[in-house]
Amino acid sequence: MRTIRTIIVSATSDLSTDQRVHKTCVTLQKSGFEVICVGRKLRNSLPLTRPYKTVRFTLPTERGILFYTCYQLWLFMYLLLHKADGLWANDLDTLLPNFLISRIKRLPIAYDSHEYFCGSPEVFKRPLRYKVWKSLEDLLLPRLSSMLTVNASIAALYQKEYGIQTYFVRNISPIPEEIALHSRCEIGIAETDFLIVVQGRGLNVDRGNEELIESLLYLPAFVKLLIIGSGNAIDQIHFQILKHQLSDRVVVLPPMPYREMLGFTHLADLGAALDKPVAPNYLYSLPNKVFDYIHCGVPILGGGSLEVQHLISEFNIGEVIPDHSPSNIAKTVYQIIKVGKSFYKDGLKRAAEELNWKKEEGKLIAYIQKIFSN
Repeated sequence: MRTIRTIIVSATSDLSTDQRVHKTCVTLQKSGFEVICVGRKLRNSLPLTRPYKTVRFTLPTERGILFYTCYQLWLFMYLLLHKADGLWANDLDTLLPNFLISRIKRLPIAYDSHEYFCGSPEVFKRPLRYKVWKSLEDLLLPRLSSMLTVNASIAALYQKEYGIQTYFVRNISPIPEEIALHSRCEIGIAETDFLIVVQGRGLNVDRGNEELIESLLYLPAFVKLLIIGSGNAIDQIHFQILKHQLSDRVVVLPPMPYREMLGFTHLADLGAALDKPVAPNYLYSLPNKVFDYIHCGVPILGGGSLEVQHLISEFNIGEVIPDHSPSNIAKTVYQIIKVGKSFYKDGLKRAAEELNWKKEEGKLIAYIQKIFSN
């Protein structure tokens, strides 16, 4: 009888909201592997139900050097003490223990970089932090046979920098068969209001959310904003709402299961993806939420990401702001209000047909076969 091989997938993210890690695990299962997914449990983590085994570390702290040190040690010991036939590392902050164990146990290793890691603002703007992570990346990536990332631009950067064969699978999530049905009245939004949504677990600094809130001061009172998710800018977001006395125009909801979130996304007239090009990662980012907007039929308000700008231009599915000043964000929103949501309907339909998980999953399966076929 053929023994089912086990792949241990690891990530530092909250597994309850990380759609990319979940898609990877499900596709590994479809490819005939048993999956163990290792992550961490945060204070506000949602309950987790997955069709594969999950392990969530509860660490002494949730951020900073102590967190990363603890996670590396916890993960190394877990991988050392548990049997596996292959390893899957998500992002640079899981790669070192995975790489060491792959050498100790002579296991195949897959590496998926969910972003241009050392080009993220949290790393790029802090010299000491950048030096540490870049040194680790310089040490490990040339020793890999290949890697995976999230879009063509970032794949080209890694391939040029390290000469490593780099594939990409875009962050398009399969639309759940049943999306939770929500109504605007649940969140105090009128049917006649123009609703902008911004969502995701990456509501971080330099993603344009604070400026988007301030832009409401330049827009009519019927323009409302819905924010769903979490990130390191969430406190600043709440501060901006209070500072500008916009509590009656901005609704903030906590992270929620994917099918629940999409039920709110469907209610919107416009979806915002306003990353600032202040660091290489944001210049080349292509966030999950962009594809959520597309598949929910919601036009996109784009910022400084070249990948987002390209999609908007190619399919005519929204508009790009000229800069991140609140007044110019407001002018672009008003332009979209004038032409109406229906103006982008055909482009959104075409984009949804072309940009889907079925096509991306085929590329993921090919990468899985390349790494683990033997």
